Amino acid sequence: MENQKSSSSLKAVVAVLAILLVGSLVYIFKMSSDAEIVQTELKSTMTEKESVMKDLQELKATYDAAIAENTTMSEELIQERDKVVNLMDDLNKSKGDVASMSKYKAQFLALQSNMKTLMAENEGLKKQNVTLTTQRDSTVVVLGESKKYNEVLVGQNQELSKTVEKGSKLTVLNTKTSAYKLRSSGKQIETDKASRADILKVSFTIAENQIAKSGDKTYFVQVIDSKSNVLGDKKTESFGEKSLTYSFATTVKYENKTVNVSQDLPGKDFAKGTYFINVFDKDELVSKTSFTLR
Repeated sequence: MENQKSSSSLKAVVAVLAILLVGSLVYIFKMSSDAEIVQTELKSTMTEKESVMKDLQELKATYDAAIAENTTMSEELIQERDKVVNLMDDLNKSKGDVASMSKYKAQFLALQSNMKTLMAENEGLKKQNVTLTTQRDSTVVVLGESKKYNEVLVGQNQELSKTVEKGSKLTVLNTKTSAYKLRSSGKQIETDKASRADILKVSFTIAENQIAKSGDKTYFVQVIDSKSNVLGDKKTESFGEKSLTYSFATTVKYENKTVNVSQDLPGKDFAKGTYFINVFDKDELVSKTSFTLR
């Protein structure tokens, strides 16, 4: 009887131990499974944090590149980039729990949406700048060509003006001077002796010129003897900073036709030697000649 009771007690103890062992194993398994779940969740959360950080870094790089192009939107781009940098700092400091990661991901998506909008506007401005630059360059080219064309026209006009001015000047030809003895009858006898000369006759021809201005023309004649004396009136006329001492002035009415001019210069005691005759249009020497008395 006692042996049967001992055997029953032993079985009861073994049964209890078995139940305890099974419960312990179940508890250990459950704890292990929970730890694995927590580890998996933690690993998943950290991976998501790294992913959001990577996305934020790419977002910042996009802003940096756009800001470097120095468009008119640079200030707005800098402000948005600073928001990205601030979010990156907050993300670095976070524990990476599920709730905070959800918040950071939502903020990233909002910043990403803003970035797309700003990038589209920035690209539009860049295209406008390219168009404006092209138009400006085209305008510069056109203006440059116009300037060159105007310079050519100005040069041609100046040359034409010079040609017209040169062509409109009157030409004085056939300047001659001879000495004459004046008889009591008034008849003039040509001579080449100084002792017999009473007057010097100066003559020249104004050539025909159809483009010259018609009207009264005055010429100043200068007769210089062999001793460098200016004969005749010895009057002085000023032309700006220049002055001219002349023997006589003669005025003719010019009507674009050939005109022969002749005038006598009376004198006495003419010196022997070579005489020089200069014809001036104002202060410009237009003709000259010489002759000799013996």
